[in-house]
Amino acid sequence: MNEDNKDGLSHLIEKSSKDKIAKPDFTQRTGRELLAYYLKSKFEQVLDYDKKANEPIFIEVSYDFINKFSQRLISNPHKKIMIGITGESASGKSTFCREICNVISSFDMPVTILTTDNYFNDISELIKVYGTFDALRDNGYDVDSPESFQLDVLREDLKLISQGKDIYSPEYLLNGTGVSVPKAKLVPSNKIVVVEGMASMYKDIKDIFDIKVYVETDINIRRDRFMTRAYMERNQDLDNAKKHWEYILGAGEKYVKPARKEADIIINGDTNLAYFSQILEYIYTITNNFTV
Repeated sequence: MNEDNKDGLSHLIEKSSKDKIAKPDFTQRTGRELLAYYLKSKFEQVLDYDKKANEPIFIEVSYDFINKFSQRLISNPHKKIMIGITGESASGKSTFCREICNVISSFDMPVTILTTDNYFNDISELIKVYGTFDALRDNGYDVDSPESFQLDVLREDLKLISQGKDIYSPEYLLNGTGVSVPKAKLVPSNKIVVVEGMASMYKDIKDIFDIKVYVETDINIRRDRFMTRAYMERNQDLDNAKKHWEYILGAGEKYVKPARKEADIIINGDTNLAYFSQILEYIYTITNNFTV
């Protein structure tokens, strides 16, 4: 992203921050309709601006997304805004979630981040039988299949969060034991809830989200990220890392890629994070342009 694009977006942010309008009565449908119309026009402005960027964030946006989301704000204003983010392994899902959390938190807006990886089944007994997680995988255990997640628990937890109720999620231990501790992590229900992980778009889960995001990244970038993470963070030897990479390629094709066609927004997983932060700041600015 060159400096001209950054300066242009900064100008939009500054201009929008001064574009205050009288706050409508959001308890009334007419007030919410005004808000929805305003947000629709501003989000279209964001998309038009991004198309001209050297490295656009938005690869695709479904044709009916803006209208659909606007109508949701009008019809059910009390429901938490539920955002589901999926993508193949090492596509950048977690990085985007952290950036969303950092930016939103900087504006003192509470945001909830939940990873579906904590909803893996407890496979500790299977690992005891086979000796290691890798041996279990090599003997046919399909780690990323929907059947390997506690989807019933995840769905119930997300429904409660969307209704404004705090929950305790499981915690899947990343120490090779395959242990899942039930109700181990407090997950508060905030106005914005971001849920990342491949299971966020599995059947019976995906329809909970108001915004479905698919992160798409070049396979060579993903492979480099994956191998670096396997070696540097997880102490995997090179042969095993390569073997697991081959597994997740197949699993991604089978379980993750189908979510692409159902996504509301497809974003570039190799985008400039500074530019992404500016887009988030602009969206924040336009959603808070109402005087008291």
